[in-house]
Amino acid sequence: MSTSSSTPQVVTRFAPSPTGYLHIGGGRTALFNWLFARANGGKFLLRIEDTDRERSTPEATAAILRGLTWLGLDWDGEVVSQWDRRARHAEIAHQMLARGTAYKCFSTQEEIAAFRTQAEASGASYAVFQSPWRGADPSSYPNAPYVIRMLAPRTGETLIEDQVQGRVVIKNETLDDMIVLRSDLSPTYMLAVVVDDHDMGVTHVIRGDDHLNNAARQQMVYTAMDWAVPVWAHIPLIHGPDGKKLSKRHGATGVEEYQAMGYPAAGMRNYLTRLGWAHGDMEIFATDQAVEFFDLKGIGKAPARLDFKKLENTCGHHLSMMENAALLHELDGYLVAAGVVALTSGQKDLLSRGLYCVKDRAKTFPDLIEKAHFMLISRPIVADEPAAKALDPVSRGILKSLTPQLQTVSWTKEEIEPILNQFVAQNGLSFGKLAGPIRAALAGRSTTPSVFDMMLVIGRDETIARLTEASA
Repeated sequence: MSTSSSTPQVVTRFAPSPTGYLHIGGGRTALFNWLFARANGGKFLLRIEDTDRERSTPEATAAILRGLTWLGLDWDGEVVSQWDRRARHAEIAHQMLARGTAYKCFSTQEEIAAFRTQAEASGASYAVFQSPWRGADPSSYPNAPYVIRMLAPRTGETLIEDQVQGRVVIKNETLDDMIVLRSDLSPTYMLAVVVDDHDMGVTHVIRGDDHLNNAARQQMVYTAMDWAVPVWAHIPLIHGPDGKKLSKRHGATGVEEYQAMGYPAAGMRNYLTRLGWAHGDMEIFATDQAVEFFDLKGIGKAPARLDFKKLENTCGHHLSMMENAALLHELDGYLVAAGVVALTSGQKDLLSRGLYCVKDRAKTFPDLIEKAHFMLISRPIVADEPAAKALDPVSRGILKSLTPQLQTVSWTKEEIEPILNQFVAQNGLSFGKLAGPIRAALAGRSTTPSVFDMMLVIGRDETIARLTEASA
């Protein structure tokens, strides 16, 4: 779908805090924002919410950018730093003061603590702090530090029209006069988010449903400034296979960990898109298809469960669909992320020639490398234990008899296959009895692609050299 000239351009954003790696849940949130923006011809913006100066680090910011880049989520424009905009946030807080939608509060931490203690003693299960400075005459203001608080409504209800959660009603009596500017002139999260979203032109806020309660409080800021409220869409969190909130005990939780584990980015995008969103019964789709079909109506309300088996199957489909050049390029990235030695140019040449016989059966890059083992090794071939059993004296004799017959044959399957079939017939063998020693000789493994594919990929000279070596 696309936006018409009469409607504002769709603008979404992803706004992580740089206090650690990019969580897989954050990756999916970014993906949903990216898909919705691209589906509607809009913009996808990136803001780093780095106002927590003690916990925010450049290393975490770099990790977030790497994770997004690996997932293939390109953002529009420059990355925005929330910390760099703190003067603008303070400016809006003072504008609300001038509008009469916020006020100065001189209550001390001790006075606030005393209020809460008294509320608890009276048996109140929940008590919103009632500042004595709300509505106070400015002439009574002391010469002391103060914070700026919102003038929250005390009666009625606040409605959140959410595209995923539906109509959410918040009783205003539960909303406090939240602080928007601290006494040191630093803005609070609730203010900074709204100011940034407004200034960046964000039309749709798509984020985790753990922020749903924040929407009511942030809506107060929009109302106080007479700003248009964005479209809310709070998506359910990702749970582990046991239905509990995803954590380290379930396995990898960081996006970069999945790259290092060898999942292809396209498969990861497909799986994360399908994790909590549906388009009929469609399970496997290319990114351009996801962009074409994505809408907010397809997002479910229930938490999605991470299923590693389904993830592997999805990634397997994408490995088989990938063009060889793209697959080899991403394989290089995997090797770097996993700290594995890079492939030589010769190994890459063989892989490029032989991917056709291994990529359809691999689900991850480590799986692909194992299946392509015969292409990546060099003589002398060291057979693993199962393969070594196939190279007993009788089998070595069989290989010694076969090898001369391969010296002059045209190196195509159509020419090689009759030679092998004729050999087993003449020697009273089953084809499996011949294939086992050939697999062991060419790959050092008992489970491999077909012997014909291996012979064609590594070529006549290398095939004969390996067979000769194994039969010695």
